[in-house]
Amino acid sequence: QVQLVESGGGLAQAGGSLRLSCVASGIIFSIHTMGWYRQAPGKQRELVAVITIGGSTNYADSVKGRFTISRDSAKNTLYLQMNSLKPEDTGVYYCNAAPIPYEQGSSYSYWGQGTQVTVSS
Repeated sequence: QVQLVESGGGLAQAGGSLRLSCVASGIIFSIHTMGWYRQAPGKQRELVAVITIGGSTNYADSVKGRFTISRDSAKNTLYLQMNSLKPEDTGVYYCNAAPIPYEQGSSYSYWGQGTQVTVSS
């Protein structure tokens, strides 16, 4: 059974930092592209950051230079370091695991339950 369990969300002030974690089980972590998505109230879920099997990363323009995605295959864990947080970063953050060759967020990928991030101004 595949499980993705996020943690690390919470309340932060604007300009502050949070670090999200996603522990994966039931999958071969090393053959999955991993990503973070977020969904703000009343908005569609959007891609925040992706990291490939080889460690290449890609970020949404809105978080470039502030967020860093990383993965630790030895711990089957995905991370998102979020710095210089802004109120518009508020939302539920979801972890996604896509087995190659499928794309992030596709129907063949797996989702965590989400963790709430709230940034106050």
